Amino acid sequence: MSGSTQASAVDDIVAEYTSLELQLSDPALHNDPAAARRVGKRFAELGPIMSTYNKLTTARDDLAAARELAADDSSFAAEIPDLEAEVEQLDQTLTDLLAPRDPHDGDDVVLEVKSGEGGEESALFASDLARMYIRYAERHGWRVEVLDANISDLGGYKEATISIKSKGDAIDGVWARLKFEGGVHRVQRVPVTESQGRVHTSAAGVLIYPEPEEVEEIQIDETELRIDVYRSSGKGGQGVNTTDSAVRITHLPTGIVVTCQNERSQLQNKARAMQVLAARLQAAAEEAADAEASAGRQSQIRTVDRSERIRTYNYPENRIADHRIGFKAHNLDAVLDGDMDALLDALAKSDREARLAVE
Repeated sequence: MSGSTQASAVDDIVAEYTSLELQLSDPALHNDPAAARRVGKRFAELGPIMSTYNKLTTARDDLAAARELAADDSSFAAEIPDLEAEVEQLDQTLTDLLAPRDPHDGDDVVLEVKSGEGGEESALFASDLARMYIRYAERHGWRVEVLDANISDLGGYKEATISIKSKGDAIDGVWARLKFEGGVHRVQRVPVTESQGRVHTSAAGVLIYPEPEEVEEIQIDETELRIDVYRSSGKGGQGVNTTDSAVRITHLPTGIVVTCQNERSQLQNKARAMQVLAARLQAAAEEAADAEASAGRQSQIRTVDRSERIRTYNYPENRIADHRIGFKAHNLDAVLDGDMDALLDALAKSDREARLAVE
């Protein structure tokens, strides 16, 4: 980002930040909780940029003063290298903060795991993936809710839908950390069903999409929905509820199907399923309208086929490899236990560099 471009961007942000500050000080704003949350969230998003900009301005002033006084006082000359390094570091940080951001980075997510090739072994691997995300969420203090699960005979997930929510307003929320997880995940290991001890390869798929607090642009016509109710089921399809409280909603124009059986009543399950449907429709609309945004999310599942893998989990070598960025590590056991930060940091760094290159 050139100096003039950075200066123009900062000027715009300073003006917006000042305006938001005035709005937040107006008691009338807080009569509308939704509007107050939006303003507060945007104010918090701009906070790190303003803080870095103010530090950079101070460091530049100090550097200019040290250079001016260096000829008369050697102590000021000695400070110049450190001040130059500080200015350079803060300038780079500001450039990173000004890079184009994904507008959904502060959003919660709905995550789906689906078994693919490999039968029962694939379902078991899908449940391992779900557990990995749940453990990661727990490490970060996020709230996790399994909305629906179709469980195989051996306790794996044929498919499962999971809601993950951060606590409070976050600049970088769940989507910012997990948005690159969508795609086909391949596993290489000896299945529990394998009697000869041979390593098999199978795959499971992950779909992930943001679930904003308020889905404002998606209008759902209930005449375009088919709503089925059925009895909640547990392992192997066994009924666990004596009433027809589970809800399946099919959006007829798109064929999107959402199910929810986790809530206690049919009404609650329908309301939750409608929220998930709205989030999925919003994600689909955004990707259809903006091919660049879709590409930026690295590609979600087309088919749960091993050839379209984004990542391989190799159990014999305790190795995990993300094929999109060339990331490899030999701590698969720790990653599957939720220690995903090194992997996710590498994905975020690659994405940030790509955004800066475009800018």
